[in-house]
Amino acid sequence: MTAFGKVLAVEWLKLRKSNIWLLLFVSPVLASLAGVLDAERSTPQIEWVLLLSNMALIHALLFLPLLTGVFAAFVCRYEHTGGGWKQILALPVSRLHLYTAKFLIVVLLLAVSQLLLLGGLLGAGFARGFGGPIPWSQILWPIFGGWLATLPLAALQLWVSAAWASFATPLALNVIFTLPNILVANSETYGPFYPWVQPFLAMLPARDDSFGALHTSLDTLLYVIAGGFVVFFAAGLAYFQRKEI
Repeated sequence: MTAFGKVLAVEWLKLRKSNIWLLLFVSPVLASLAGVLDAERSTPQIEWVLLLSNMALIHALLFLPLLTGVFAAFVCRYEHTGGGWKQILALPVSRLHLYTAKFLIVVLLLAVSQLLLLGGLLGAGFARGFGGPIPWSQILWPIFGGWLATLPLAALQLWVSAAWASFATPLALNVIFTLPNILVANSETYGPFYPWVQPFLAMLPARDDSFGALHTSLDTLLYVIAGGFVVFFAAGLAYFQRKEI
Protein backbone atom coordinates (compact mmCIF):
# COMPACT_ATOMS: atom_id res chain seq x y z
CA MET A 1 0.00 0.00 0.00
CA THR A 2 1.28 3.46 -0.87
CA ALA A 3 1.92 6.15 1.75
CA PHE A 4 -1.22 8.01 0.71
CA GLY A 5 -3.23 4.79 0.81
CA LYS A 6 -2.16 4.21 4.40
CA VAL A 7 -3.18 7.73 5.41
CA LEU A 8 -6.54 7.31 3.69
CA ALA A 9 -7.05 3.94 5.39
CA VAL A 10 -6.39 5.51 8.81
CA GLU A 11 -8.89 8.29 8.13
CA TRP A 12 -11.44 5.71 7.02
CA LEU A 13 -10.83 3.65 10.16
CA LYS A 14 -11.51 6.67 12.37
CA LEU A 15 -14.72 7.26 10.43
CA ARG A 16 -15.94 3.68 10.86
CA LYS A 17 -15.79 3.99 14.65
CA SER A 18 -18.02 7.06 14.70
CA ASN A 19 -21.74 7.72 14.45
CA ILE A 20 -21.39 10.11 11.52
CA TRP A 21 -23.09 7.54 9.28
CA LEU A 22 -26.42 8.27 10.92
CA LEU A 23 -26.37 11.83 9.55
CA LEU A 24 -26.23 10.52 6.00
CA PHE A 25 -29.85 9.39 6.20
CA VAL A 26 -31.39 12.57 7.61
CA SER A 27 -31.64 14.64 4.44
CA PRO A 28 -32.59 11.81 2.00
CA VAL A 29 -35.27 10.54 4.37
CA LEU A 30 -36.83 13.98 4.93
CA ALA A 31 -36.67 14.82 1.22
CA SER A 32 -38.25 11.45 0.36
CA LEU A 33 -41.08 11.97 2.84
CA ALA A 34 -41.74 15.38 1.35
CA GLY A 35 -41.75 13.78 -2.11
CA VAL A 36 -44.26 11.13 -1.07
CA LEU A 37 -46.56 13.66 0.58
CA ASP A 38 -46.35 16.14 -2.29
CA ALA A 39 -49.83 16.38 -3.80
CA GLU A 40 -48.70 18.10 -6.99
CA ARG A 41 -49.51 16.04 -10.06
CA SER A 42 -47.96 16.28 -13.50
CA THR A 43 -47.78 14.44 -16.79
CA PRO A 44 -45.83 11.15 -16.95
CA GLN A 45 -43.22 12.88 -19.13
CA ILE A 46 -42.04 15.20 -16.35
CA GLU A 47 -43.26 13.62 -13.11
CA TRP A 48 -39.86 12.17 -12.15
CA VAL A 49 -38.01 15.40 -12.92
CA LEU A 50 -40.56 17.47 -11.04
CA LEU A 51 -40.28 15.15 -8.04
CA LEU A 52 -36.49 15.49 -8.05
CA SER A 53 -36.78 19.30 -8.23
CA ASN A 54 -39.15 19.36 -5.25
CA MET A 55 -36.92 17.05 -3.22
CA ALA A 56 -33.91 19.22 -4.08
CA LEU A 57 -35.60 22.16 -2.37
CA ILE A 58 -35.10 20.37 0.95
CA HIS A 59 -31.97 18.37 0.27
CA ALA A 60 -29.73 20.60 -1.84
CA LEU A 61 -30.94 24.01 -0.73
CA LEU A 62 -30.65 23.35 3.00
CA PHE A 63 -29.29 20.03 4.23
CA LEU A 64 -26.53 19.30 1.71
CA PRO A 65 -24.58 22.53 2.43
CA LEU A 66 -25.04 21.95 6.17
CA LEU A 67 -23.84 18.34 5.91
CA THR A 68 -20.78 19.50 4.00
CA GLY A 69 -19.79 21.66 6.94
CA VAL A 70 -20.54 18.91 9.47
CA PHE A 71 -18.44 16.35 7.61
CA ALA A 72 -15.53 18.77 7.18
CA ALA A 73 -15.55 19.69 10.86
CA PHE A 74 -15.88 16.06 11.86
CA VAL A 75 -12.79 14.82 9.98
CA CYS A 76 -10.69 17.43 11.81
CA ARG A 77 -12.25 16.89 15.23
CA TYR A 78 -9.86 14.18 16.43
CA GLU A 79 -6.76 16.20 15.56
CA HIS A 80 -8.06 19.31 17.33
CA THR A 81 -8.42 17.45 20.64
CA GLY A 82 -5.59 16.30 22.86
CA GLY A 83 -2.79 17.54 20.61
CA GLY A 84 -3.84 15.28 17.76
CA TRP A 85 -2.17 17.37 15.07
CA LYS A 86 1.19 17.14 16.84
CA GLN A 87 0.85 13.40 17.28
CA ILE A 88 -0.06 12.60 13.69
CA LEU A 89 2.41 15.03 12.11
CA ALA A 90 5.20 13.70 14.34
CA LEU A 91 4.88 10.55 12.25
CA PRO A 92 6.39 10.33 8.75
CA VAL A 93 3.15 11.63 7.24
CA SER A 94 2.98 14.12 4.41
CA ARG A 95 0.76 17.11 5.09
CA LEU A 96 -0.37 16.95 1.47
CA HIS A 97 -1.45 13.34 1.89
CA LEU A 98 -3.21 14.03 5.18
CA TYR A 99 -5.13 17.05 3.90
CA THR A 100 -6.10 15.34 0.65
CA ALA A 101 -7.23 12.20 2.48
CA LYS A 102 -9.51 14.25 4.72
CA PHE A 103 -10.97 16.01 1.71
CA LEU A 104 -11.63 12.70 -0.05
CA ILE A 105 -13.42 11.38 3.03
CA VAL A 106 -15.69 14.43 3.02
CA VAL A 107 -16.59 14.16 -0.67
CA LEU A 108 -17.10 10.39 -0.31
CA LEU A 109 -19.65 10.98 2.43
CA LEU A 110 -21.38 13.55 0.23
CA ALA A 111 -21.46 11.04 -2.64
CA VAL A 112 -23.13 8.48 -0.37
CA SER A 113 -25.70 11.10 0.60
CA GLN A 114 -26.49 11.71 -3.07
CA LEU A 115 -26.87 7.98 -3.73
CA LEU A 116 -29.25 7.71 -0.79
CA LEU A 117 -31.24 10.59 -2.24
CA LEU A 118 -31.45 8.72 -5.54
CA GLY A 119 -32.79 5.70 -3.70
CA GLY A 120 -35.29 7.91 -1.89
CA LEU A 121 -36.36 9.46 -5.17
CA LEU A 122 -37.09 6.06 -6.70
CA GLY A 123 -38.92 4.96 -3.57
CA ALA A 124 -41.04 8.12 -3.49
CA GLY A 125 -41.87 7.79 -7.19
CA PHE A 126 -42.97 4.19 -6.85
CA ALA A 127 -44.95 5.02 -3.70
CA ARG A 128 -46.84 7.67 -5.64
CA GLY A 129 -47.54 5.24 -8.44
CA PHE A 130 -45.57 6.88 -11.23
CA GLY A 131 -46.28 4.87 -14.33
CA GLY A 132 -44.02 6.50 -16.90
CA PRO A 133 -40.52 5.24 -17.70
CA ILE A 134 -37.75 6.55 -15.47
CA PRO A 135 -35.78 9.26 -17.36
CA TRP A 136 -32.39 8.14 -16.09
CA SER A 137 -30.41 10.75 -17.99
CA GLN A 138 -32.52 13.56 -16.51
CA ILE A 139 -32.16 12.16 -13.00
CA LEU A 140 -28.59 10.90 -12.79
CA TRP A 141 -27.00 14.08 -14.11
CA PRO A 142 -28.60 16.35 -11.45
CA ILE A 143 -27.63 13.82 -8.77
CA PHE A 144 -24.04 13.81 -10.01
CA GLY A 145 -24.07 17.56 -10.66
CA GLY A 146 -25.26 18.24 -7.11
CA TRP A 147 -22.33 16.23 -5.76
CA LEU A 148 -19.90 17.94 -8.11
CA ALA A 149 -21.14 21.33 -6.96
CA THR A 150 -20.28 20.48 -3.35
CA LEU A 151 -16.56 20.27 -4.13
CA PRO A 152 -15.80 24.01 -3.76
CA LEU A 153 -17.86 24.19 -0.57
CA ALA A 154 -16.18 21.06 0.82
CA ALA A 155 -12.75 22.55 0.09
CA LEU A 156 -13.73 25.84 1.75
CA GLN A 157 -15.24 24.12 4.78
CA LEU A 158 -12.20 21.87 5.24
CA TRP A 159 -9.95 24.93 5.14
CA VAL A 160 -12.02 26.62 7.85
CA SER A 161 -12.27 23.45 9.95
CA ALA A 162 -8.53 22.87 9.81
CA ALA A 163 -7.88 26.47 10.85
CA TRP A 164 -10.22 26.62 13.85
CA ALA A 165 -9.93 24.23 16.74
CA SER A 166 -13.51 24.81 17.83
CA PHE A 167 -15.93 22.24 16.42
CA ALA A 168 -18.91 24.58 16.80
CA THR A 169 -17.50 27.69 15.13
CA PRO A 170 -17.22 26.31 11.56
CA LEU A 171 -20.70 24.80 11.92
CA ALA A 172 -22.17 28.10 13.11
CA LEU A 173 -20.63 29.96 10.18
CA ASN A 174 -21.92 27.33 7.79
CA VAL A 175 -25.45 27.75 9.13
CA ILE A 176 -25.18 31.54 8.82
CA PHE A 177 -24.15 31.32 5.16
CA THR A 178 -26.67 28.58 4.35
CA LEU A 179 -29.73 30.46 5.59
CA PRO A 180 -29.64 33.11 2.79
CA ASN A 181 -29.79 30.36 0.15
CA ILE A 182 -33.46 30.95 -0.56
CA LEU A 183 -32.78 34.58 -1.41
CA VAL A 184 -29.48 34.04 -3.21
CA ALA A 185 -30.94 31.22 -5.33
CA ASN A 186 -33.30 33.75 -6.91
CA SER A 187 -30.43 35.97 -8.01
CA GLU A 188 -29.28 35.27 -11.54
CA THR A 189 -26.27 37.52 -10.92
CA TYR A 190 -24.97 36.23 -7.58
CA GLY A 191 -26.48 32.74 -7.32
CA PRO A 192 -23.95 30.88 -9.50
CA PHE A 193 -21.05 32.38 -7.51
CA TYR A 194 -22.35 31.52 -4.03
CA PRO A 195 -20.84 28.16 -2.97
CA TRP A 196 -23.68 27.32 -0.57
CA VAL A 197 -26.34 27.51 -3.29
CA GLN A 198 -24.40 25.90 -6.14
CA PRO A 199 -25.51 22.32 -5.26
CA PHE A 200 -29.15 23.38 -5.51
CA LEU A 201 -28.63 25.10 -8.86
CA ALA A 202 -26.81 22.05 -10.18
CA MET A 203 -29.71 19.79 -9.25
CA LEU A 204 -32.35 21.81 -11.07
CA PRO A 205 -33.47 20.43 -14.46
CA ALA A 206 -31.90 21.97 -17.53
CA ARG A 207 -33.97 23.94 -20.00
CA ASP A 208 -32.62 24.31 -23.51
CA ASP A 209 -29.22 26.04 -23.22
CA SER A 210 -29.82 27.19 -19.65
CA PHE A 211 -29.47 25.38 -16.37
CA GLY A 212 -32.26 25.51 -13.86
CA ALA A 213 -35.03 27.98 -13.22
CA LEU A 214 -32.71 30.96 -13.18
CA HIS A 215 -31.51 30.34 -16.74
CA THR A 216 -27.95 30.03 -15.54
CA SER A 217 -25.63 28.81 -18.24
CA LEU A 218 -24.39 25.29 -17.55
CA ASP A 219 -20.93 26.25 -18.81
CA THR A 220 -20.84 29.22 -16.47
CA LEU A 221 -21.86 27.15 -13.48
CA LEU A 222 -19.28 24.46 -14.22
CA TYR A 223 -16.50 27.01 -14.73
CA VAL A 224 -17.39 28.70 -11.45
CA ILE A 225 -17.51 25.37 -9.62
CA ALA A 226 -14.20 24.23 -11.07
CA GLY A 227 -12.55 27.59 -10.41
CA GLY A 228 -13.90 27.77 -6.87
CA PHE A 229 -12.70 24.28 -6.09
CA VAL A 230 -9.16 24.99 -7.34
CA VAL A 231 -8.95 28.27 -5.42
CA PHE A 232 -10.36 26.98 -2.12
CA PHE A 233 -8.48 23.69 -2.13
CA ALA A 234 -5.17 25.31 -3.06
CA ALA A 235 -5.61 28.05 -0.47
CA GLY A 236 -6.59 25.57 2.23
CA LEU A 237 -3.68 23.28 1.40
CA ALA A 238 -1.24 26.22 1.40
CA TYR A 239 -2.50 27.27 4.82
CA PHE A 240 -2.26 23.71 6.14
CA GLN A 241 1.30 23.35 4.83
CA ARG A 242 2.36 26.45 6.79
CA LYS A 243 0.17 25.81 9.83
CA GLU A 244 2.13 25.84 13.08
CA ILE A 245 1.33 22.78 15.16
